[in-house]
Amino acid sequence: MKQTQRWDIGLHDLTLGYGDSVVLDKLNATLPAGKISVILGGSGCGKSTLLRHILGLNKPKKGNVLLGGKDLFSLSGKEFRRLRRRMGVLFQDGALLGSLTLGDNVALPLAEHTALDKDTINTIVRHKLSLVGLADFAHYYPSQLSGGMRKRAGLARAIVMDPPILLCDEPTSGLDPINAAQMDALLLEMKKRFPDMTIVVVSHDLQSLDSIADYVLVLNEKHAVYEGDLQTLRQSEDPFLRQFLDRKAGAPQSVDAPLGETVRKALADWLDS
Repeated sequence: MKQTQRWDIGLHDLTLGYGDSVVLDKLNATLPAGKISVILGGSGCGKSTLLRHILGLNKPKKGNVLLGGKDLFSLSGKEFRRLRRRMGVLFQDGALLGSLTLGDNVALPLAEHTALDKDTINTIVRHKLSLVGLADFAHYYPSQLSGGMRKRAGLARAIVMDPPILLCDEPTSGLDPINAAQMDALLLEMKKRFPDMTIVVVSHDLQSLDSIADYVLVLNEKHAVYEGDLQTLRQSEDPFLRQFLDRKAGAPQSVDAPLGETVRKALADWLDS
């Protein structure tokens, strides 16, 4: 019997930064396949910077990013692009193109990277939209929908090619409690439907953490200060972790910089890769 490939994400002696500045130093962690890994930390700790490097948008100063055992930045251009297509991305604002309907937005990766005929693409798109509760909204434009619905459409596009890796940047940010809980439920549904998928979530939402996290990576002052399961994290007596989790006075509460102004470029790179 052929063994299913594991798509763990390995971070080995990873040093990340821009110019002369170092954002993360000598980071070592493994984000396990088949699990939801949540990356936590205060403002500017490097959460979104790490996500950019996993996605291949930036090259590390030192170290390696391994996707399914392959060193992302040691691959040839063709292999790099092929591996990039194995990742689905849910951007913080959904990153939907306003001039396209939801159906056409979700269809973009299939239209760009496959030779499937239009009818087959439409069938796949309808199925993915149904998974996120938007089966009846394929002909709507992003401006006609709520923020929560746009994020769900972004999730449908992220999974339209059945990627083994799903990267999510602040999926509950800006959502009311009901829509945030719905997004958490959808991520849990993705884990159930795609049991081998590696799901990585950058978040500051502690309620979401309790709902979805199998594995947690906490960043602070250029280093990983915790990696492991949620239960052990909750039992930790480490002063920083206790302060962060309890949201006591002085605890870092700001959201790390999102993919922000690079979202459109990141989306274009992802579609073109």
